[in-house]
Amino acid sequence: MLSDTPGLHHVTGIVGDAGAAAGFYGDLLGLRLLRRTVNYEDVLQYHLYFGDATGTPGSVFTVFPDPHADPGRPGTPGYEAVAFAVPPGSLGYWRERFADRGVVVESQDDRFGDDLIAVADPAGTRVELVESDAPGDPWVDSVESAGEADGSDRSAADPVPESAAIRGLYGVTALPADPYGTASVLDTLGFEYEAETEDRVRYRAPGDRAAVVDLLDRDAAYLREGPGTLHHAAVRVPDREALLEWHELFRDRGYDVSRVKDRHFFHSLYVRGPGGLLVELATEAPTPDGPAGPGLADPGATGHARELYLPPRFEDDRAMIEGQLPAFETPDGSEPEAGSDATPER
Repeated sequence: MLSDTPGLHHVTGIVGDAGAAAGFYGDLLGLRLLRRTVNYEDVLQYHLYFGDATGTPGSVFTVFPDPHADPGRPGTPGYEAVAFAVPPGSLGYWRERFADRGVVVESQDDRFGDDLIAVADPAGTRVELVESDAPGDPWVDSVESAGEADGSDRSAADPVPESAAIRGLYGVTALPADPYGTASVLDTLGFEYEAETEDRVRYRAPGDRAAVVDLLDRDAAYLREGPGTLHHAAVRVPDREALLEWHELFRDRGYDVSRVKDRHFFHSLYVRGPGGLLVELATEAPTPDGPAGPGLADPGATGHARELYLPPRFEDDRAMIEGQLPAFETPDGSEPEAGSDATPER
């Protein structure tokens, strides 16, 4: 028997402007910009990784910036929202922080006993903060220590205090075309039914973090992929050998499953089962030739990642890639060490 997946590894969204995404997730929400790399399927687009202090699987949210794409529309089969865990009693701080930055709190709720608030990122993606006592290693951006480390002027920074800092992912809300079919996939992955309301069914993985997937059973428009939508959610598996076993199981069941892919920081595969949701399985163990480190963060960076990271197979094209990617400020306001002000030609 395959072991249960203990919860989410990461969630990936599509945004418009890379700088706006870095400002929202890195500055406003206080996540660490772990990696500035490229979409391996399209090296002329960024792939930005955000997460906790070390980039622990289960804390990571990534984005594909596409400034030229038409706005997306959440719908079926897709994901409606990503949720982050914050400490109990911290939502008052977050309401004030959002108000000070001109970000509208779109809703607040008590869902299955957990208090939450919801906002939209600059592309329109629904982002929820949920009070939870889930463990985590928050990224606390100290003005003094960061300024001393990189020589930058950090006097204008407004870091999130540790008492309110995001602890990692809490979960996702999905809009499957077939909730019962998607529930069978979650059951196979080790998620268990926990509770339900009129149109929301909660499943929880056996791990202690990033463990929640809510399925919505409601009529919705069809998903139109683009900025403002979530591309996929990934669950954690231990290593590549486990991925190969999952690949065989999904293929035997007739699911649409990809080959195992080398994402350089981890190995993964993608599967669409009944319900149509795109789910990735990603390894907690790094790839043998990937960069060393305790998580997905750049082990050589003292703060937010500034350099463009490229796998060795793209290094020969670095000058071309950097020349096509637009420059943007890191969340601490410092200038990047890669990229240019040129707008990519598409």
